[in-house]
Amino acid sequence: MTTASLIDRAALVRTIASQHLTDRGPLLPVLHEVMDELGYVAREDVQTIADVLNLSIAEVHGVVSFYQDFRTSPPAAHAVALCRGEACQSVGAEALYQDTVARAEALGADVAVTEVFCLGNCALGPSGTVDGRLHGRLSAQRLDALTEGWR
Repeated sequence: MTTASLIDRAALVRTIASQHLTDRGPLLPVLHEVMDELGYVAREDVQTIADVLNLSIAEVHGVVSFYQDFRTSPPAAHAVALCRGEACQSVGAEALYQDTVARAEALGADVAVTEVFCLGNCALGPSGTVDGRLHGRLSAQRLDALTEGWR
C-alpha cells in the first residue's frame, strides 16, 4: 500500500470514528462502518479508532478479534461457508467441509472456506453459501459446478 493510500485510509477511518463520538457505545458501529467501507479493519485502523474514541488499542483489538464479523486482512475474492450444524452433519457436511477445504487449497485460488453453525436450511442439508448466496443439498460435484468460473 502506498503512503498516500495509507494516509487516505487513516483519514477515512478517523472521519468514520469521529462521526460516532456522540453515540452511546460507538465502537461496534465504527467497526461495522469501517468493514463496510474498507472491507477489513487493519492494525493501523485499530490505532486510529482507539485514538479517536479515547480507548486503548487493546480494547479495540479485543473487540475486533472477538467477533467473527470483523476481519483484519483483505477478504478473499470468493467465499464458501458450509454449515456444520447437526442436521447438516447427519447428511455428510463434515466430509463435504474437509473435501472443500482440500480442494480450495489444491486450486490455489483466492477462496475462503469457512464454517457456520446453522443457516436455517436444515431440511436441505448439507447447506452453505457460495459468495453469499444460500444453497442446499450441496455435494462436491454441486460445489464444483457453482464455483466453476473461479478456476
